[in-house]
Amino acid sequence: MLSQAVQDAINEQIKHELYSAYLYLAMSAYCQANNLPGSAQWTALQSKEEVGHAMKLFGYINDRGGRVLLQAIDPPPTEWKSLLAMFQQVLEHEQKVTGLINGLYTLALKEKDYATQIELQWFITEQVEEEKNAGEVVEQLKRVGEQGPGLMMTDRHLGKRGAGD
Repeated sequence: MLSQAVQDAINEQIKHELYSAYLYLAMSAYCQANNLPGSAQWTALQSKEEVGHAMKLFGYINDRGGRVLLQAIDPPPTEWKSLLAMFQQVLEHEQKVTGLINGLYTLALKEKDYATQIELQWFITEQVEEEKNAGEVVEQLKRVGEQGPGLMMTDRHLGKRGAGD
């Protein structure tokens, strides 16, 4: 059985994961509106992945005999100065999520909740990948600039996500 503190913290993380999905969906809409279909594809897939993360935590609480209590989700931003600015926010957001997951793990350690520590290992590994991917896109966009053929090639490359990865 989960302690109340761990259950509350995981419920809070479910909210953060669903906010992440909502944020990436808003980014996908922004990219669609700005004729960046590859980036729209990338962020739409990222949104689905974040819902999967929330559902993994949802299932974990239920598996441990806890109670999922959903919370209100804040509205995400809908406009960015540029694609680079948007992906810089992606990176910052993923770094924030890493901090949240680390905080959950610290709580599980304090509570001596070994099962939750094991469950959170998956999320810790996932966050390493999330930050790496976002950082790579930011660096690519810095190199190619804010507009022109390099931006379009990068957008096309981002659209290949999910086509064999």
